[in-house]
Amino acid sequence: MRIIIPKKEIQKNRITLSGEKARYLISVLRCSAGDELQVFDGEGSLYKSKITGIENKKVVIDLLKQISLNAESPLNLILVQGILKGEKMDMVIQKATELGVKEIIPAITERSQIRHTRKVDRWRKIAEEASKQSGRTIIPVVHEPMEFSNFINNITPPSPPLNLRGGREGLRGFIFWEEGGLPLKEAIQKGVGDWGLGISDKPTPNPHQPIPVFTNPQSQNPNPCFIAVGPEGGFSKEEVNLAVSKGLITVSLGKRILRAETAAISAVALVQFSLGDMGG
Repeated sequence: MRIIIPKKEIQKNRITLSGEKARYLISVLRCSAGDELQVFDGEGSLYKSKITGIENKKVVIDLLKQISLNAESPLNLILVQGILKGEKMDMVIQKATELGVKEIIPAITERSQIRHTRKVDRWRKIAEEASKQSGRTIIPVVHEPMEFSNFINNITPPSPPLNLRGGREGLRGFIFWEEGGLPLKEAIQKGVGDWGLGISDKPTPNPHQPIPVFTNPQSQNPNPCFIAVGPEGGFSKEEVNLAVSKGLITVSLGKRILRAETAAISAVALVQFSLGDMGG
């Protein structure tokens, strides 16, 4: 059994829970004294724990041992997702968390049908539950919604500026666009060798098609790799041009037209397979 307790609440080796988390343990998981738990702090630490008492709707937990667990992707992946309608956004938050993203930025784009939302707390709760379910030790940061153009224009580029093979400087990552772009494999070959993601080019029989590999697969790379995916209707040409001018590479997911939520989940999974921890 797993439960997430914020790091700020873990001050000593004994924790007393009340409220929603206590009700979850008592009523949903039907825990009792003596049951063992895995306690995550949401910031990378895991503790082997035991319930030592349940009384007056409160649960007392002893933290017995801190455990080393590496369930995180070595890729610092940030999903910039055009806000989707209804449960579609919920699904993207959930699946992107399971796939290992570190941050999610809900973006308001030119074609966004949702421009104001009160669902950020709900999305953060979904990310927390998905982290717990998938065995992650870190809960992704779900940011407040922001205008896509403001995000692209105001984000601080890496320092010193990066020189991509295409000659551009700026952000690392991909913008997925249904109206055109490179195949992901080709886009990776174009940019990844200069991105400083802890990746180098592995020689192959064809020197013009090196294979990107992590020089240290267990390291957590501080440099972000962005994935930008549009809402229903996709990005406008102007938004794509702006993103490309800042360094993102335009990528196509193929000839078929995918639903927005399918495109987002596919994009994250493909980048994780190519650069992260899903490639074996």
